Amino acid sequence: MRHADRTVGGGPADNAGSVNVVSGIGGGPPTGGLGGLRAMAARYSLLPLRIFLGVTFVYAGIDKLTDSAFLADSGAGSVGELMRQVRDTSAVPWMVDQALNAPTTFGYVIAFGELAVGLGTLVGLLSRLAAAGGALISLSLWLTVSWQTEPYYYGNDLAYLMAWLPLILAGAPYLSLDTVWSKRRRRQNSQLFT
Repeated sequence: MRHADRTVGGGPADNAGSVNVVSGIGGGPPTGGLGGLRAMAARYSLLPLRIFLGVTFVYAGIDKLTDSAFLADSGAGSVGELMRQVRDTSAVPWMVDQALNAPTTFGYVIAFGELAVGLGTLVGLLSRLAAAGGALISLSLWLTVSWQTEPYYYGNDLAYLMAWLPLILAGAPYLSLDTVWSKRRRRQNSQLFT
């Protein structure tokens, strides 16, 4: 049976039932030109998102770690004061209560978490895990700090949460340590079986 962009079955016996894509129609391998440019754009489409989120989270982590006022239990600009301000308007007040038990420790956990997530995302190391960590941080900030923001779309933590989802699903397939690691493992495994 022949379709506009592929042939299904009807080939030699050893190819029966296979799908052969005809080049240039409906997604065949690009041969250069505009098709090659589109393929390259599709291949690297998540890279700007990775860079943005990685840089943003590294900056946020460093900003918190270098701000002595933030890492205090109380006082203007402290994580403790912030948690007390949002406690009654939070969607999850029990989570805020946990943070209030040790605000400085919570501040360090958030800062180092943001730093680890950002670095992992930038270099593509354990990228899906880093993206899941970023989504978890964004979710917790949305449910606590940004929850009372009206209308809801003014709060940026929800947008960050949604931005992490494609990276959780796709990982970092290009320009990443994950890819280097994966290729190296495949090469070592193929040598074991030859």
